[in-house]
Amino acid sequence: QVQLVESGGGLVEAGGSLRLSCAASGRTFTSYAMGWFRQAPGKEREFVATISRNGGTTYYTDSVKGRFTISRDNAQNTVALQMNSLKPEDTAVYYCAARRPVTATTPSLYNYWGQGTQVTVSL
Repeated sequence: QVQLVESGGGLVEAGGSLRLSCAASGRTFTSYAMGWFRQAPGKEREFVATISRNGGTTYYTDSVKGRFTISRDNAQNTVALQMNSLKPEDTAVYYCAARRPVTATTPSLYNYWGQGTQVTVSL
């Protein structure tokens, strides 16, 4: 089991940046691929980014490529999402998630979820 807690959300103007962090508790963090997902009001939860167990492989949804970067620090049991050049359409609740053993893009394939953190991008 792993518990996940997101932080770093907030209000930012279009074009600005935010860095989200997800802190994991548990002794088997390196067993998990990690992902970031987001959910806007009235919309399905959607894939944003994922990273492999050792950080060697990353994948992004097309709409965030070149703007967002996912990373992990296994020594600190954390995964981060650096979000640059933010757009109003990035506004959503952002969730981190964990699964064994490899990356995936479908929410239902992830077993563990954080509580979410709100990101609001104003015009």
